[in-house]
Amino acid sequence: MEIIKGKIIVISAPSGTGKTTLVRRILKEFPELVFSVSATTRKKREHEVEGVDYFFISEDEFKNKIQSNEFVEWELFYDYYYGTFRSFIDIRVNNGKPVILEVDVHGAVEIKRIYPEAILIYIAPPSLDELIIRLKKRKTENEEDLKKRIERAKMELSHKDKFDYFVVNNDLNTAYNEINVLIGKIIDRSN
Repeated sequence: MEIIKGKIIVISAPSGTGKTTLVRRILKEFPELVFSVSATTRKKREHEVEGVDYFFISEDEFKNKIQSNEFVEWELFYDYYYGTFRSFIDIRVNNGKPVILEVDVHGAVEIKRIYPEAILIYIAPPSLDELIIRLKKRKTENEEDLKKRIERAKMELSHKDKFDYFVVNNDLNTAYNEINVLIGKIIDRSN
């Protein structure tokens, strides 16, 4: 009897593009999807739950896990490490569960290298100028961090051709509907 493996779906986008909002809506629409919980070395925020939002670990522990090849992808971002456990993906996929990941473009490309069957979806802003406006409206970063996010967005936009699907988030509902249809087709292919 052949075991049917679960699909790996990776969503990436620059900050301010709406990816987290879109992923949350997708998870409500597709409860069979398992959200891949990342590990991080940053401190847990008041509203966050261990093992739901992140796995919170020390920097030393994170570095040890890098050395023992426990991450499928990882990155140092704003002085904190973030990474995806290989075992988290493998266990679920090998049990036929579809997994959805929300990672940066470098992480997405690395996941595709290790799991060539992974399906990468890139969410783009209508333009870089519109993205800058959105980031400024959020008022979540100081001027220096805002500049870093803009430079990072430019880099991330340059990698969009490495993705299987490309969705422009000009309107949140339209982008959601597009992604919803894509994921519906991807999951149906695994049945």
